[in-house]
Amino acid sequence: MQKELTGMLALCLAVGAANAQDTIRYTGKTLVNVDYHHGQLSPAIGVHSYQTLRANRTDASKDSAITWTYNHAPMLAYWNGTFYLNYLANPVGEHIPPGQTLLQTSKDGQTWTKPVAIFPPYKIPDGTKKDGHPGVAKDLYAVMHQRMGFYVSKSNRLLTLAYFGMVLDAKDDPNDGNGIGRVVREIRKDGRYGPIYFIRHNASWKAPSDYPMYTESKDKGFVEACDELLANKLVTQQWVEEADRNDPLVSLKGEYKAFSYYHLPDGRVVGLWKNALTSISRNEGKTWLYNPKRAPGFVNSNAKIWGQKTSDGKYATVYNPSEFRWPLAISVSDDGLNYKNLLLVNGEITSMRYGGNYKSYGPQYVRGITEGDGTPPDGGLWVTYSMNKEDIWVSKIPVPVRDKAEKHAADRFAQLTDGKELVEWNIYSPLQAPAAIGKTKNGKALILKDADHFDYTRVERVIPATPKLIAEFSVTPGQNNTGLLDIEFLDARGTPGIRLSFDSTGVFRLKAGYRNKTLLEYQKGQRYDIQVKANTETRLYSVVVNGKQVGNGVLFAPLESVSRIAFRTGDTRRFPDADTPTDQMYDLPNAGKKDPEAVFEIDYLITKSF
Repeated sequence: MQKELTGMLALCLAVGAANAQDTIRYTGKTLVNVDYHHGQLSPAIGVHSYQTLRANRTDASKDSAITWTYNHAPMLAYWNGTFYLNYLANPVGEHIPPGQTLLQTSKDGQTWTKPVAIFPPYKIPDGTKKDGHPGVAKDLYAVMHQRMGFYVSKSNRLLTLAYFGMVLDAKDDPNDGNGIGRVVREIRKDGRYGPIYFIRHNASWKAPSDYPMYTESKDKGFVEACDELLANKLVTQQWVEEADRNDPLVSLKGEYKAFSYYHLPDGRVVGLWKNALTSISRNEGKTWLYNPKRAPGFVNSNAKIWGQKTSDGKYATVYNPSEFRWPLAISVSDDGLNYKNLLLVNGEITSMRYGGNYKSYGPQYVRGITEGDGTPPDGGLWVTYSMNKEDIWVSKIPVPVRDKAEKHAADRFAQLTDGKELVEWNIYSPLQAPAAIGKTKNGKALILKDADHFDYTRVERVIPATPKLIAEFSVTPGQNNTGLLDIEFLDARGTPGIRLSFDSTGVFRLKAGYRNKTLLEYQKGQRYDIQVKANTETRLYSVVVNGKQVGNGVLFAPLESVSRIAFRTGDTRRFPDADTPTDQMYDLPNAGKKDPEAVFEIDYLITKSF
């Protein structure tokens, strides 16, 4: 009896301790250094990042889906074997009309369709006013603003949504509860779109509407799906910023922005908002245990934070862990409450080609796939985000999330299983500078292409930390009069100590302190088998090309060991930094320029210690 009482007491204490911890927290020790775009974070192994939209104001198509240069707030769903991505757009800057919401789709997450406008610009009737604002609408269009993009009903119908807000002058706020309302339409399995309806008007909107209310639809299943959405308090909590300030559909009212959530095993819901605010609900979002407060240990500014349960039963948050909107990182938790690490997802910042109102630098406003909105069959954690509020990206983060390589690289791409060649590689692949496995005369290789005047492609292989390393790889340059390929040997924090380069003048060189040292002149179309033997203790290394030693070098920065090898088709970039002025209101010269394409083939990478 005494043993049973002791056991029951222990169980009660354990349950009480679990319930007492009613907030998520970051317990790890890793912090970012914003002097580096990558924050000096170690990468999550195998992350593949792909650009889905590259804005170009001078695009010959004149299509606003491409030529509008403010693109932001993307959302993601997976349904009917397809990824769906929607985002909002304005011609130049944030909250400057007109606005529209666009949609892209993909079967594999890598190749995306051209964007199409699913919610086109909405004309505000002349003479429209806002309570308490002196402005009057004249030749004015709405702007888009939304914190949710999709909903999959229990009957497996996919809805996409957006919000029409109103700004009467440059200082007006579209999220003051006095906009037009939220629209909805169905995406059907055959790829067609249903009619546009309003699902919720702002109470202050008295003018006639261009679209009917959803209740007027003759499609009973569509109406039921909308009703189901409206009854879900976790879904409608995402509407708080745009909704009426006393809208009964929204449970928690206040300045709580960009809500995301996930369920714990005991049924509780963890809520996350901008600035790493958090709370917990025991009743599916109807009420919250406390007003959201900053999650202890989390670093996050006025940018979105994403949280979800992962396919391995763990949990992840993806966010910018700094006061800036870089880098993009992931933290993992075993129990959904204690987050223990911080790893890199995307540490790149391309040039902001087009200035505009409130355009921030960096990979930002991250969203994943909300519970119920689909599960990709690969089990990966998929997220979408904007780069500089200009271009749209997605990243696949493999699950389980790893940061340590157990084995050295033994990657002969022609011998690896199709589709599995790059599972250990990290990929950063813009549309005009793609990285992918492709066919070659030797079978297949990792092919890096680059015609982007402002960006580059970058691939990286994490290996076990090695003080004494032999690395063997091949490079076949497709030209010797344009382009650049840097090959860097880096430590776990991303510090390079060795850099070899195929430059645009036909020279293969190494970085020797301030200067570059020529190793040989290279020819286009010729394969170069390269061996680098490096000792980080002596800081010396040698380079052998096609069996001939061509040079020796000294590490230009000291490394304790080599943990990563990267191939990059462009120069190192350090702009912006923490002291860069907040707003870029200018366009870069020749912002629509495209370079002659450079191509580099990599047949293999083999590493080992000596």
